[in-house]
Amino acid sequence: MPTGLRRLARIAALQTLFELEFAANSPDSVLERTLSTKALTGDGAGFVRELVHGVLENQDRLNSTIKCYAIAFPLDQLAAMDRNILRIALYEILIDDQTPAKVAINEAVELAKQFGSEKSPKFINGVLGSVVSRDKERRKQID
Repeated sequence: MPTGLRRLARIAALQTLFELEFAANSPDSVLERTLSTKALTGDGAGFVRELVHGVLENQDRLNSTIKCYAIAFPLDQLAAMDRNILRIALYEILIDDQTPAKVAINEAVELAKQFGSEKSPKFINGVLGSVVSRDKERRKQID
């Protein structure tokens, strides 16, 4: 799938997850509405669905990881955009394992630049960099 299409899919997933934090709507109805407004079909729509459902199904694990690596920032005090950008990237890095970590981090930083605050890109990059660094060390110990 082309990089541009994957970025659009990540944006759609982010917008869906952001809305789900504040609305009591069903995930599938929000997801389908988002897909229709973004005109994403085929592989792009599939990737959005995979990200949204993957994040929702693994939210406890993702939140625990965020809490572990962003100790100074309680999860409920993080900006909702930052929280969801981290969840998407962590899902891609730790669970889905289809996207190289470096690409997932770069994409998350780009989302933070577009949708987060002025400090979001640096924060997102720092948290994800720490997760990846620690994960590499853990894998070395296993081997």
